[in-house]
Amino acid sequence: MRVSPRAALASALLLGGCATVAPSAQTASVPPSMQYLYGSGEAAALSEQAYTALTEHVRMFVASRAAKPGPRQSVILAPGTTLERMVTLPCGDKPVAAVFDMDETAVLNLGYEYDAARRAGPYDQARWDRWERTGGDRIVAAPGAARAFYELRRMGVTVIVNSNRTAAAANQTAQALAGAGLGRFVHGETLFLRGDVDGKAAKDGRRTAIAARWCVAAMAGDQLADFTDLFDQPPATRRAAVSAVPASRFFGVWWFVLPNPVYGTGLEGGWNDVFPAGKRWADAPAKGER
Repeated sequence: MRVSPRAALASALLLGGCATVAPSAQTASVPPSMQYLYGSGEAAALSEQAYTALTEHVRMFVASRAAKPGPRQSVILAPGTTLERMVTLPCGDKPVAAVFDMDETAVLNLGYEYDAARRAGPYDQARWDRWERTGGDRIVAAPGAARAFYELRRMGVTVIVNSNRTAAAANQTAQALAGAGLGRFVHGETLFLRGDVDGKAAKDGRRTAIAARWCVAAMAGDQLADFTDLFDQPPATRRAAVSAVPASRFFGVWWFVLPNPVYGTGLEGGWNDVFPAGKRWADAPAKGER
C-alpha cells in the first residue's frame, strides 16, 4: 500500500541513505529493508503464514455459516466507532468476501523498488504514477497470495482488492493483478482505488461501501490503515492501541498483517517513540575492559 506523503518521506530518507549510486553502476548494496522483504526466506515465510491463517479462518467462517445460518458480523468497523470500542458492521445475508490491500500485500513491486533502491532523493509521486501505468509486468504475487486467492474463490468467496493506486490507471492495475496470477478484478466491483466512493485517499469510505454489498470475513494489509483509518495516530499511540483490547483481538483472527519494512507508517517514530526512557541502557565497561 502506498500511503501519505509523511510515510513516503520516511521511506525516502531510509532509501536515500542507502542508495546514492548512479543507476548504471550497480555497486551499491541492496538496502537492508529490501533484502529482507524482497529477498529473504523469513519475509516469505511470514507472508505464507499470514495467507494460510487467513484462508483457514475464512474456511471456518464459511463452514460455520453453512452449518448454522444466522446473524454474522463483518470484520469492517462501523462508522463512528472508536479504538476503545470497536463495533463491526452486520452481515445480514450478504455473500462472503475477503478484502486485500494491493502493494506489498497482494503483490511485491520488485521493479519499482529496484529503481528506487538505486536512486537518491525524495519519493516522487510522478515516478510512482508512471510505474502504475507501465510496470505491471515487473511485479510478483506476494508469497501465498495466489494460492490463497484460488482457495477463497473455490469456496465461493469474493476476493476484493482495496488499493490506493489511482483510478486513472484502473485498467493497468487490473492487468497487473491478472498478470501476477491473482485472477480477474473489475474496477468498482472487486477492485477499489483511491478516490472511489468518497473522493478520499483514506480507505474507510470504501470499506463501508464494500461492507454494504458483502459480508467481509477477513482483511489483509501491510499498513494499519488497511484495516481502519482510526490508526492515523502518532507512532506510540498506534503501537499501544494494537496491543490493547479490543484491537489486539482482531489481529490474526479477522485482520492479517503482511511484513513491510520498506516504506509506510511503520517507519515513523523518534527516539522517545522507539526507546522508552525507562528501558534505555548505555554500556559502561569496567576499568581494563573494552
